[in-house]
Amino acid sequence: MPRNPAATRARIFEAAYALFYRRGFQRTSLDEIAAKAGVTKRTLYYHVSSKDALAGAMLAHQHDFVLGQMAQWLGAAPARGGRRAARAMLDKLFDATARWAETMSRRKHWSGSGFTRMALELADLPGHPARIATRRHKAAVQAELARRLAACGVVDAAEIAAQAQMLLEGAMVLILVHGDARYARLAGAAARKLI
Repeated sequence: MPRNPAATRARIFEAAYALFYRRGFQRTSLDEIAAKAGVTKRTLYYHVSSKDALAGAMLAHQHDFVLGQMAQWLGAAPARGGRRAARAMLDKLFDATARWAETMSRRKHWSGSGFTRMALELADLPGHPARIATRRHKAAVQAELARRLAACGVVDAAEIAAQAQMLLEGAMVLILVHGDARYARLAGAAARKLI
């Protein structure tokens, strides 16, 4: 049976994300990631040069999944819908975040955004590949919000997208701190007032 490098790499990234998300970057070893992915450590090193490089590549891989999830939550961007469409879009985003937090809380516990958690854990290493991947991801999410708000006809779309993202990030942190998904809905109500 021929090997599929892309599938192997995806398994490694999924295993790394699951372990980093649950245990943190520092407390997860490459041996554990290789075992969870069902590969040898040699195979793991064939795909990534180090644990640091793995963290950055894994988050870059996760980025596509998260943007796809966001697109699914929001649906097609409306063509000019004005304030009503912009508010409806923000409602969808914050409601979906609340549902995500509630679902995760029922399964185990809410641990927040994997990107944010990784950036916080590596706060003293601004050039770390995971921090770079997180910055790119958060900038892309904000740009997508701005694009969608502009499509609705919102004048200050970039500024409002930045403010909405701050509310979203703050809600995820407060859900983590208090264990209460209601913070996503409270942040959503505040976001509606931006439009």
